[in-house]
Amino acid sequence: MAIFDEFPSMGRADLMDLKKGIDFAFSDFSRENGEAIEGFFDPLMFCMVWFEKLLMNAPWPLMILIFAVLAWLGARSIPIVIGTIISFLIIGRFGMWEDTMATVAIISVATFLCIGLGIPLGILMSRSNRVQAVITPVLDIMQTIPSFVYLIPVVMLLGIGKVPGLIAVCIYALPPIVRLTNLGIRLVDKEVLEAAEAFGSNYRQKLFDVQMPLALPNIFAGVNQTIMMALAMVVIAAMIGVKGLGVNVLKAVSNQYLALGIMNGLAIVALAVIFDRVSQAYGKRLQKHRQGGHGV
Repeated sequence: MAIFDEFPSMGRADLMDLKKGIDFAFSDFSRENGEAIEGFFDPLMFCMVWFEKLLMNAPWPLMILIFAVLAWLGARSIPIVIGTIISFLIIGRFGMWEDTMATVAIISVATFLCIGLGIPLGILMSRSNRVQAVITPVLDIMQTIPSFVYLIPVVMLLGIGKVPGLIAVCIYALPPIVRLTNLGIRLVDKEVLEAAEAFGSNYRQKLFDVQMPLALPNIFAGVNQTIMMALAMVVIAAMIGVKGLGVNVLKAVSNQYLALGIMNGLAIVALAVIFDRVSQAYGKRLQKHRQGGHGV
């Protein structure tokens, strides 16, 4: 520590001034542009509220049937379908249905947003090493910076509510789908691309008819990891006003309610297992289909 004592005190004062300048500048920016930014995210807020109400107000037998059908379409596995039905029945029996539906709503919207943003970014990275070199450090920061740090500017700009929580979830969950889309497209055999060019395929045809189909297993692995990371943010998102199972986990921590914390934690685990098994099974089916189609 003696080494740092040799630095002039003026340097520390400059650092404090820099910190204050950043704080004041961001506060001024928030006051001047907060309403415009909130207006920009109003459609997202509408979609979130609409989807959450749809899941909560729908009859629970219908929702369980829909989840079972989706599990079958994704996994084509009777044990996974039975496990899905039993999990949601237990969740409902223990009075966690509405919180679970709220959690499913934010995870679903966050996943679709990450897919909509992540796949184009991954494609862009795969086309240019320079773009990859620029985006990769940003993804590293998004994955490694503590979530509480980026909650600060999000809350300052948008306040407490669903949209700030959704943005925080997306920041944390976006990198896997971007990275694995980029990787999947880059792993496509060059000889396959050369064959496509020999048959007169243009850039768009090569991308959507050759590269994207061959990269689908990697892309779905990215979707799987995005879902898992979004679920991992449920409790953090609850701290800034997002309804769901995370709210009860926070309540259990602050009030030392062991049973409440375990029950809601296991409900989150059940969702994670269902999403994980279904998405993994679907990715494996895609991979087998592609391998069979290419005679591997």
